[in-house]
Amino acid sequence: MEQTLRTGLSTLGLSAGPPVLHLFSDYSRLLLETNQVMNLTAITDPDQVAKLHFLDSLSLFSAWPLHDSRMLDVGSGAGFPGLPLRLMEPSISLTLLDSTGKRVSFLSELCSQLGVTDVTCIHGRAEELSSSPEYRETFDICVSRAVAELNVLCELCLPFVRVGGVFLAMKAAGSDDEISGAANAVRILGGELLPHFDYTVPGTEILHRVVRIRKSFPAPKGYPRRFSAIKKAPL
Repeated sequence: MEQTLRTGLSTLGLSAGPPVLHLFSDYSRLLLETNQVMNLTAITDPDQVAKLHFLDSLSLFSAWPLHDSRMLDVGSGAGFPGLPLRLMEPSISLTLLDSTGKRVSFLSELCSQLGVTDVTCIHGRAEELSSSPEYRETFDICVSRAVAELNVLCELCLPFVRVGGVFLAMKAAGSDDEISGAANAVRILGGELLPHFDYTVPGTEILHRVVRIRKSFPAPKGYPRRFSAIKKAPL
């Protein structure tokens, strides 16, 4: 697993010494151990975890400058993409948000086991939390690898991002229609679509895309709406 990771990092123009590589090995081991009793990932081979979780997440370093940022990962699940980014770049101040309590408990224990005790793990819903002054428009970067449609993700994520910050949504390569369909949501929520970043996941032939949305204006009051309203009438 470490050799796969080392080779992939080189492809990304990154490098990591033995201590960081050991952290990723421990992450993979703890993920796969917990996955036996909790549904965290369908990927169970350590080399595939390195490629499809770790290196896919770390490809964000090629899409945007991430160092010294206050970052929020919405719908973090098993910690992707936020936690691999933090393991590689300790200057990132990271908050992981997920709506499932068991996953957040796993993330908290994982961070404790890995010794990254400065990572904040929150159990909550994005559409509720982003209305709090503690979180609204306070993050430099919001990232998400969640499976929701981009127009829905924009309403959930852009209210967290400060003006001048960016929302980075990890999507499949063939997401042109999804991006076009989110244009109204981006506009309403104060965003500006930037050119997307396409990449090949290191060690694979899988093409993925990072949709980059800069926050240009404050999100209007009243957004995000309740999730039932977001699903019923997406922007």
